[in-house]
Amino acid sequence: MAGKAKVSGTVAAGFPSPAEQYLEPPLDLNDLLVKRPAATYFVRVEGDSMIGAGIHDKDLLVVDRSLRPADGDIIIASVDGEFTVKTLRLENGERGTGNGRVVRLEPANRKYHAITLKRGQQLDYFGKVTACIHQFNA
Repeated sequence: MAGKAKVSGTVAAGFPSPAEQYLEPPLDLNDLLVKRPAATYFVRVEGDSMIGAGIHDKDLLVVDRSLRPADGDIIIASVDGEFTVKTLRLENGERGTGNGRVVRLEPANRKYHAITLKRGQQLDYFGKVTACIHQFNA
């Protein structure tokens, strides 16, 4: 398995621990992050609306199109043709009003407002975010 990065053990994020003297087998990020290759794609983030969820500008998201969206999932969606990454919120409509389910896309940054879908708006689901790859500036 030439060319694959190796995991060299663990590191404490609190107090230092003795260095481990062994290497684990090679690590393939596809094996680790991609469960369904035919349904998985990667997308680069632009903006800071999801920073509270640990998703930063220029991060790389792993997105699985085969997963059904559920309340609380971070998803890639298109609202009236505009793509966004947000947390999906599904709520029942108000009793007695005849309103169905309320669909809201929530940011994870107070600078932005949630998108509550209105009648006639087009929402297209493109997949569930299953991982975020964050690179630090060197």
